[in-house]
This record gives sequence, C-alpha cells and structure tokens, in this order.
Amino acid sequence: MVTKEAVLHVLGGIEDPELKKPFTELEMVKFIDIDGGDVTVGITLTASGCPMKEKITRDITEGVKSIEGVNSVKVEFDVMSDEQRDRLKKKLGHGTMPGQAAVLTFAKRFIAVSSGKGGVGKSTVTTNLAAALAHRGHKVGVLDADVYGFSVPRMLGVEGEPIVEDDKIIPLKKGDNLSVISMGFFVNEDEPVIWRGPLLHKAINQFLSDVKWGDLDYLFLDLPPGTGDVTLTIAQALPSAELLVVTTPQQTATHVAGRVARLAEKTNLKVIGVIENMSYYQTGDDRDYIFGKDGGKQLAANLNTNFLGEIPLMKTLREGADNGKPVSIHGSPEQIELFNTIASNIERLRP
Repeated sequence: MVTKEAVLHVLGGIEDPELKKPFTELEMVKFIDIDGGDVTVGITLTASGCPMKEKITRDITEGVKSIEGVNSVKVEFDVMSDEQRDRLKKKLGHGTMPGQAAVLTFAKRFIAVSSGKGGVGKSTVTTNLAAALAHRGHKVGVLDADVYGFSVPRMLGVEGEPIVEDDKIIPLKKGDNLSVISMGFFVNEDEPVIWRGPLLHKAINQFLSDVKWGDLDYLFLDLPPGTGDVTLTIAQALPSAELLVVTTPQQTATHVAGRVARLAEKTNLKVIGVIENMSYYQTGDDRDYIFGKDGGKQLAANLNTNFLGEIPLMKTLREGADNGKPVSIHGSPEQIELFNTIASNIERLRP
C-alpha cells in the first residue's frame, strides 16, 4: 500500500533545482493525493513563470514511481502567496530570492523589449533607444537575451571578449554611458547556439547576476521573439521589470505581439507601451502605408497601455544597424529627434 509518509520520504531527497534544498524543507509540498497506485503531488512555486517546471516534474515523477505499488504520478503546480514567499526568504536568510539581490538593485529601471514574432525590428529599436538614452546622459546597459539570434554587438558596433575581474564579467562599452553583454561576445557570429531551456535559464541569470554592470539608470533586455523560456526566466528573475512591445502595423504582427503582453500580465510584468516599427515609407510628402495603418495604436488600446511612437521604414535605419552606427545618434536630425521623442516618452513613464 502506498502511503503519504513514503511519498514525503522520497520528496525529502529531491531538491528544487534553483534553491538547492529539498521541497519538503522549503515547505513547497502543498498536498499529496493517493488513489490506490495513482499519486498526485502538489508543488507550490515561487513564481508562476518558472522555467524549471519540466525538470521538477521529471524529478518528482521518477522519484515517486520508485515506490513499490505506484502506478502513475501527476505533478500539479501552484504559486506562493506574498506571505509564503516572505516566509521562505526568511528561512533561506535572504532579503530577496536567490539570484535577485544584485538584479533588483543595480538598475533603476529594467525594460524588457519583446515582440510576438521575428523580423519586426525589435533589436534595432532596442539598440537605438539605448543609444539615445545614453546620449542623453543616462547610464544604460543592454543585455542581449536573444541567445540564439544575437545581433546587438553588430548593431551597436561593439566587439571584443569580456574579461573577468573579481569573479565578475566586465561588460563591453560603447562610449562612456553604454554597457553591453551578449552571447555574441563568447561565440563566433556565425556559430549556432544549440541549448535547451535549463541552459538558457542559467545563461540569462548569469548575465544578470555575474556581470559587473555598475549603477545603471536603465537596463534594456533584448528578448527573443515569442513567449518561450527566456521570457519566462526574465519574468521570474525580474518581477519589477517593465515590458516594451515592438510590432509592425499588420494584423498578423499585432496579434502575436498581444500574446506576449498577455503573458506579461500573467507573470505580473508591467506593460509600459507599444512602439510601431516600419509604420510607413515616405517619399517626399507622401506616405505609403505598406504594412497597413495604426496596428500599433490599436494594439496599445487593446492592452490599455501607452502608444509610444511610430518609426517609418528607412533604408538608413537598416544601414546604421549593419554598420554599428545607430541612427538615434549618428543619423539625420529628423532620425535623432524621432528616437529622442520616444526616449523622452519612456523617461516620463516612471514606474
């Protein structure tokens, strides 16, 4: 006969993959239901967007199945209340959860830049905004969290290999005010990165906690498209982060961008606004709305958030990204003013 005591004994030997202590010791076992040989284990997580759910499910399933008489194992997840989280922090002796102490203090604002799909110019917008804010005198960092499709080093014209000092990675610099870290500094630009979720989770957390960022006004995180592991990791590691959504005007792009924003709502990230890229192509005084019109404005209205600006389709914007010279500081007066206006809108949106 399968007993609750036997299941608890097994769970006492299985550690949370991040906190490195048994689930029983962390008081994360919410319930154990036994129906003959069928066992259901309830686990209470510290955050809803935990990217380690698959590993936790696998570890618990394998462990409990080793008990004689167990036929099947099901793992169900819930999320801790604020009171439970505070109790766990005290138990662990932390003011914040592990890996968050430095993350929550080294920047005044953390802005994750996301898109529902690739090809909308998210990284171009990120690098130009970061460069514009740095040029305005702010201390700015850019974390290229698109581990598979890193492009930030080329777009900012930053190359080299970071050094390690006092067990901290020193980010590379563009000018005095802009610090950059990217997987592109550690692998060849043409070399594919073939990693599964847990490795991505570890890399992003290392870029957050093991990099000597200094005191920043802004850290921009250039996320990969969609709602995958990296987005969930950011949501878990930076619960105070703000989400900036980049889209193009057409319905396909705005629809999938909306999914990212709704993921943010579920993980308690604040959506601060929408930026529409490739809004139109201008010839003289005429504007050609190639991809449709006002899709970004409609998305912002649907999400009840701010529409922060529209960026036209410009050949020089692409050339600046290819050459490592963001138009927000190297472009025409009109281009510089365009990104300064959006940067000013972001400055005013204090959390």
